[in-house]
Amino acid sequence: MKKDIHPDYHTVEVVMTDGTKFKTRSTYGQEGATITLDIDPRTHPAWTGGTQHLVDRGGRVSRFKDKFKGFGV
Repeated sequence: MKKDIHPDYHTVEVVMTDGTKFKTRSTYGQEGATITLDIDPRTHPAWTGGTQHLVDRGGRVSRFKDKFKGFGV
């Protein structure tokens, strides 16, 4: 490996939205830094399989459906 071209890989603490903490290794910040998550995999619908709501503002979804209704699945 070439010297002085790789980022510093060190231990940091991650704080989840519910307050739980764990340590991991990262190139973020300095040794002992804390990463506070705004969104985490325990609560975000992308990971939990939560329900998705489609909001139709100004008929955009309706216009899209009308435009592509011939391509039905």
